[in-house]
Amino acid sequence: MTARTLYRKLVDAHTVARLDEQNVLLFCDLHLMNEYTSPQAFAGLYAQGRGVPMPGQNVAVVSHIIPTHPTAIRVIADPASARQASNLKKNCDHFHIPLFDTNDALQGIEHVVAPEHGMIRPGMVVICGDSHTTTYGALGTLGFGIGTSEVEHVLATQTLVYRLARDMRIRIDGALPSGTTAKDLVLMIISRIGAQGARGFVVEFCGTTIDAMSIEARFTLCNMAVEAGARGALIAPDPVAVEYVLARAPDIDGGLREAALAHWATLHSDRNATFEIEHRFDATEVPPYVTWGTSPDQAVAITGVVPVAEGAQRASIEQAQRYTSLAAGTPLEGLPVQHVFIGSCTNARIEDLRAVARVVGDRRVAAGVRAMVVPGSGAVRAQAESEGIAARLVRAGFEWRQPGCSMCLAMNDDVLPPGTRCASTTNRNFEGRQGRGAITHLMSPAMAAAAALTGRITDVRKLETLE
Repeated sequence: MTARTLYRKLVDAHTVARLDEQNVLLFCDLHLMNEYTSPQAFAGLYAQGRGVPMPGQNVAVVSHIIPTHPTAIRVIADPASARQASNLKKNCDHFHIPLFDTNDALQGIEHVVAPEHGMIRPGMVVICGDSHTTTYGALGTLGFGIGTSEVEHVLATQTLVYRLARDMRIRIDGALPSGTTAKDLVLMIISRIGAQGARGFVVEFCGTTIDAMSIEARFTLCNMAVEAGARGALIAPDPVAVEYVLARAPDIDGGLREAALAHWATLHSDRNATFEIEHRFDATEVPPYVTWGTSPDQAVAITGVVPVAEGAQRASIEQAQRYTSLAAGTPLEGLPVQHVFIGSCTNARIEDLRAVARVVGDRRVAAGVRAMVVPGSGAVRAQAESEGIAARLVRAGFEWRQPGCSMCLAMNDDVLPPGTRCASTTNRNFEGRQGRGAITHLMSPAMAAAAALTGRITDVRKLETLE
């Protein structure tokens, strides 16, 4: 038998029919929905008189438009957003689809909620109308984003017409230095291979660095693979991933558990499998990274400077410099910020909030800085409160918010004013992403915490550790 990559194994196992050389009809184990990419899809079902044959393999979450003000009962004040949320509930009730609604205690960001409740398991194909569905590759799951017309097709058939991707492997070896995280690592990788460096590929991450990572760190890595253009990201499930899943999936027991473990053990690339492109990186050389421009690949080490505009990227670099008001040669370290945002599907899990709390210690947020922490889900929020993390952050001057996508993309009322410079743990720094005219610098939760405490982009390695 021909040696196959993990990606090819997952596609083969879910192929209902081969349509042509480049396209297959792919069965989808789980379809996640949110309030802003589903309305037209449901309208199409009504217009065609179609139902949803597998409602239990579809799950909906209100996450992008929801306000995060720290109130017991959340009310969506914006009429258009409120209509999106109410329509989602109406549609889910009609088609019997489970929903994490606005005031559900377990509501949160779809890419945080689904894994923490055991919905994501090795070997699955999971799709969602959101590009950061690549997150689930951390558990050996093929996850990717789809468009609204495809959402309708999946609801009606639980299948998707899928164009095959190419195979890329990124090997990372060595221990990450103190102060460096998975977020720094992925920003470094994107800066090296470019925002289109993995376009058309599903990327498999491997190496001793990956083996040593927690699952939450792997989520961050796979989440941001799409920022290099990847159509998917995968990490072969190991004992760490298996333990994570079994702890959250009590239904996998008895004979089902034995069968699952046997199947999951096969989910790896064969020794002689061919990858069209391979990259290698040494993790021991990676410092904290920060973006300076308007694309995640416009990033440099915290000790670096804004680059000179030259070569093929000259026009985009010049445009980014104009937008961010940063000249070539400007150091990132020491750059003043007015806002700090800690949250998003990239960095709003309990491990991220613990890292923030360790950096904060007994310090306080710098004068003139507004610092927000938005947990990724109701479960994360409750855990952070039970561990005393929330109380520590509130004492330090952080705003402790309700869960949601919040300022990641400003589709709610968490919006930055023009000209505001923000240290952010999100995944994108596009023009206007966090508000018209706002300037976003992507970094790790620890680096964002350091920025909040000092009022400027700061190398977290220079802060004294209190714990």
